[in-house]
Amino acid sequence: MADRMLHISWGAPVPGREERGLEVFNEAVVLNGQMQQDGRIESFDIVLLGASNGPNGYMELFGTAEQLAAVQEDDDFRRVLIDAALTCVDLCVTPGVCNEGVAQQVALYQDALTRVPHPTAA
Repeated sequence: MADRMLHISWGAPVPGREERGLEVFNEAVVLNGQMQQDGRIESFDIVLLGASNGPNGYMELFGTAEQLAAVQEDDDFRRVLIDAALTCVDLCVTPGVCNEGVAQQVALYQDALTRVPHPTAA
């Protein structure tokens, strides 16, 4: 089961580049499907958001740390990101944890808390 994810969000299209932006979106969907079929990722989700000043949507790719590290170095993945950056604003790629990875991350956080000094009451 996937314990890591990549969260890829985007904002509004660059004016005049809307059609190319839609092409890039479709290319990303096809690439994600191919990576899933090839076993390079476990799965992916796509969410389109309502009108706002924030993100217009996002994709989440799920897999292991090794799978997602390889994806981020893949030339086809990087080409799609470059194309997306040229057609929309606020493109953001953020790694994260999910499923079993959440418990591991919380355990690391709890361990770190033990090393944080606590102020004494006066």
